[in-house]
Amino acid sequence: MPPVTRTLIIANVAVFLLESGGDASLFTRFALWPSAPLAGSSVPAFEIWQLVTYSFLHANVAHLFFNMFALYMFGSDIERLFGPRFYLAFYFASVAAAALSHLVVTGWMGAPPHPTVGASGGIYGLLLAYGMYFPRRMLMLIFPPIPMPARVFVIVFGALELVLGVTGTQAGVAHFAHLGGMLGGWLMIRYRRR
Repeated sequence: MPPVTRTLIIANVAVFLLESGGDASLFTRFALWPSAPLAGSSVPAFEIWQLVTYSFLHANVAHLFFNMFALYMFGSDIERLFGPRFYLAFYFASVAAAALSHLVVTGWMGAPPHPTVGASGGIYGLLLAYGMYFPRRMLMLIFPPIPMPARVFVIVFGALELVLGVTGTQAGVAHFAHLGGMLGGWLMIRYRRR
């Protein structure tokens, strides 16, 4: 496993173990909170570092496992392709773009203030890069087990996130953050190609 991908996985697992140790202040200070909480609300205020720190927090073991599995699966090849320095910049640009997209969309929709956590924004950026650079590689969905080329896999996941986000299906999942991660990844690829 390439070094940056390995380090990101170790850091995510370590933070999850700290989070599971019962320190609620870790979650409160470093999750992504709305930029303008309601007056008199007990909701923590948005801080600039939350654009990155939220990605190291996870809701439960399954959330952590699937994100880290995807980071290993897609990140390893992308890190080898991009090199460690650009790969790290790419990953965190996807994470930050996901956070900003989520804040803009939830603010525009007037959604109630909830913390956002998880590495999914960065993962969706990596997924997009994987589909663009390895479009013919075959991937297998877990449920149901259907093989498909990486390009189709990415299109299906992007379309699914858009539909679920617009319809409000699957409450508690930041669908527009996932799409924002893809957007951040696409912008970084455009930058790299120039």
